[in-house]
This record gives sequence, structure tokens and C-alpha cells, in this order.
Amino acid sequence: MRDIDFSAPLRLVQRMPRQLLAGACCVFTFTAAHAACPPSAIASLEKPGTAPRNGVDRGMLWRIERDGRTSWLYGTIHVGRGDWVRPGPTIQKALAQSDTLALEIDSRDEATVRAMARPADPEAVARVLSGERARRLARQNSEACVPPGALSTLPPILQVTALAGLVARGDGLYPEFGVDETLAVSARNSNKPIVALESAEAQLKVLTGESEAEEGEQIDAALDELESGKLRGQLKELADVWARSDATKLGRYADWCDCLNTPAEQRLMKRLLDDRNPNLADGIERLHAGGKGVFAAVGALHMIGAQGLPTLMAARGFSVTPVLVDAQAQTVAPMAALGAPSPSPRAAARGGKAVKGQRGQKGAPAAAAKGKQGKAAPAAKGGKASAKAPAKATSKAAAPAAKAKVRR
Repeated sequence: MRDIDFSAPLRLVQRMPRQLLAGACCVFTFTAAHAACPPSAIASLEKPGTAPRNGVDRGMLWRIERDGRTSWLYGTIHVGRGDWVRPGPTIQKALAQSDTLALEIDSRDEATVRAMARPADPEAVARVLSGERARRLARQNSEACVPPGALSTLPPILQVTALAGLVARGDGLYPEFGVDETLAVSARNSNKPIVALESAEAQLKVLTGESEAEEGEQIDAALDELESGKLRGQLKELADVWARSDATKLGRYADWCDCLNTPAEQRLMKRLLDDRNPNLADGIERLHAGGKGVFAAVGALHMIGAQGLPTLMAARGFSVTPVLVDAQAQTVAPMAALGAPSPSPRAAARGGKAVKGQRGQKGAPAAAAKGKQGKAAPAAKGGKASAKAPAKATSKAAAPAAKAKVRR
């Protein structure tokens, strides 16, 4: 969760808000250069109300079972807020019960880092980024506080993708706090294996399209949304939908995203979701069949519609049960204060007498002891949903790459 040099890749996320829920390409972080720049991810935690807290359940979760074993499908978002870094109790329990964490890609894998850092062909970059398109991109780099030339060696589509990952920092959303990354940290801390369901090369191929002309068209569309402020608003709305676990509204994504208006946008969505989901399902099924309980965490848009992963896994003979899919009010409590240090080996040898000031159940960690802060409130308060979810998603929502044009 630390800031890094702008020349090194941090996360693999996508170009647009819809893609931030599906997974695809590289984002870079930048330390604020002056007062007008958004704070860095770590600096943002110094603001009141943004420090990490006890986790509450967010996102969408399904339990899948076959052959007497249980695995999980968890829909994520690849940016997050500082107080989202601790998973909620339901997510923590499911992850703890699993043998393996499966992600779209492992951003810390050496092969992945090499693939994302590989320079693009300078001549290809010059062909795609020239004239007014290059000037527009330079203006957006400046507004995002990206140093001149910092992204110039990347493929053109990744240059604009990097900007998309930075646009919502003003709303407290950072790639460094992306859900996939925090789950990976948790898995590594517990020595749980992490398996990539895709390669970086495969994700890059999805983004670049079939021609330089198509890549240029995608760049123009992204610049339009950056310049208008539409991209920032879309990302904030998607983050709110995800945080409420509102699978019903997400299932109607095609009705409200304003992102499937052109044939090019529809082709991109098909490449990002429908074309990738069968391969993701293959990887999850293969791990499960190998005797592993899998916690598969991929972008939430991979979960919706007739080609979504819950539907695909059911077709492969899995019993699929929704666990966390309803809009709900979320409450959090401050993390409990750390307790006193553990007893010395000599004290432990005398019977493990508790350190003065520690109270609570026998054998409980010191952090759980009641201290000056008082007893922590429950991690999540049950109750009525914050909004009544519609009873049924429309058939149009079943396929993110909608055939009918969605009006603006």
C-alpha cells in the first residue's frame, strides 16, 4: 500500500469505470507534486474518517459447491477507499476456509511486472498518438499531476488507462486500495497460495483491440469522458453500487451505465466480459477439481448476466448459492486499540499469566482486549436494506454487451 515510482506498474485495472469492475490493465500512482494535486493514497489516510477500520461486508459473493467441496465467487472493484482495506467478516471467513486465492492476475508476479513494463514500439505510439489526440492526452496528464513523459513508453491505450485509474482520487478512490490487492495482502500474510486465472499478455490484447484505428477510437472515447468529468461520476456511482453489495442494480448495468452507445463500445464490452468469462470459469473449475477450495475474486461485472460466472458455473454442475448480493446499509466501528506486548518466554513458562491490563477470554489476542478506547462495536450492523432492490433484473441487463443501443 505504499507509493511507488511512476515508472513501475502497481495494479492491473481497466480503462473505464465499467472495466474497473471487470479487470484489464496497468495503472500507475504518482505522489502529489503540489497543493493542487490530490493527496497520495497514504496521505489520504490522514484525513478524518479515512483511517482503516473494522471491515464490513461489501461486494458480491456466491458460494459454489461440487464434489463435496466448497469454493467462492467474489465480485470485486479494482479501486477502493482507505476504510475498505479490511475485508468484512463474511469475506474473511470465506477466504479463511479456502485453500487458494484465485485472481485475474497476480500484480506482484515477476512475469506480470515484466510484461507491463515492456516498452511499446515508438513508431506505433507515434502513429496512434499524434496531432490533437496527443495534445488532449498531454492536457489530461497535466491535470492528473502526471510528470511530462512519465507514461510515454507505454502502449497508447495504457497511457489513457493510467489516467482513468487516477481520476477518482478526489473522491477518495485509489488503485492502491483496490479490493483484489488487499485480498492478495491478506492471503500472503496467511501463506495462502495465489493463482492467476489470466496472463498480463492476454489482458493487454483485450484492451488494444484488433487494429491501431480501433485503439485510437477507444482513446478518443476515454479522453471525451475524462474531459467532460463523466468518467469520474461513473466511477463514483459504480463504487457506491459495489459497496452496497447491490447486485440487482449492477445486473441492470446496461440500462444506466451510458457506456454501450456505439458499436465500438459494445465490441469492447464483449471482449472484456463475454469473451473472457469462459476462460475464467475453466480456471476456477480446474482448481476446484484438483481438490482445492477456491476463493475466486474477479471484477464484479464478470458476475452478471447470462454469461456471468455464477451462471456458467451452474451450467458446469456446481450448486450456486447467493451469499452477499442485496443492497444493505453499512456501518463500521473503529479498529480496537492494540493491547500490551505478549508475555515474555519466562512468563509463558510459568503458565502464560496475562499481562497487566489485558482482559477478555483466555487465549484471546491482546488486540481484542478492552482498553481505554472501550469495547468496539460490531463490525456490521444488521438491519433493513438501505434501498429496496427491484425484484427482478430486466432481460436487457442479462447481457452487458447489449444488442440494443442504450440512449444517453
